[in-house]
Order: sequence, then structure tokens, then C-alpha cells
Amino acid sequence: MRSIIYYKILFFITLGVIEFLATTTIHIEVVESIWDKANHFSAFFVLYILFSLAYPYFFVWIKGVILLLFGLQIEIVQSFIDGRYFSMLDVLADTIGIMLGIIVYNYFVRKSIFYKD
Repeated sequence: MRSIIYYKILFFITLGVIEFLATTTIHIEVVESIWDKANHFSAFFVLYILFSLAYPYFFVWIKGVILLLFGLQIEIVQSFIDGRYFSMLDVLADTIGIMLGIIVYNYFVRKSIFYKD
């Protein structure tokens, strides 16, 4: 039970960091030097894993839809920031990250030593 609380805290911290990085006007060299689609893919892959560890009782499709809506929200906010824009390719990268997160969580994480209460 205690590990689920830690996963929830980690999930919401990660969610906040991703929101900040995606919507800030501050230029962060390390983040900007990586291919943008890889950033989206890896962020949503990690978010899905953490979401599933924190809320294992949510249906897969609910977690996927919530994260996809979060990704769309980021793109909408970015469309109002100078120098940023709405990108369906970013949403596609988010979706692929979520899908791989589903696969990894269902076949590796759920059956591992990382998630035992």
C-alpha cells in the first residue's frame, strides 16, 4: 500500500515537470537539444508507467484517454506561446509513447519485483 502512495506522488511530480517544460518560455538547453518527438514519446511512456503503478485499478483505456487529453492540452497551451505551435505530430508521438507504455507495463512491470505490496 505504501508503494502506491509513492507512485502517486512521483506521477504528479512528473506530470507537473512535464507541464512546466512543455509550456515554459525559458530555453532549457538540455531539453531543446534532444529531438522534440523523442521528448514527447519518452514523457508519455514514463507517464503511462507511473500512472499505472499509481492507479492500477483504472482501466487501460481510461489511463490512455486521460494522458492523451493531457497531451492535447499541452499542444493547445503551446499554440498561445510565442515561438511554439500546435503539432499533431507531437500528439502522435504522445500516443506512441502511451501505447508502448501499455505494452511494457502489461508484460514487464506488472510481473516484476518493482510492484509488490
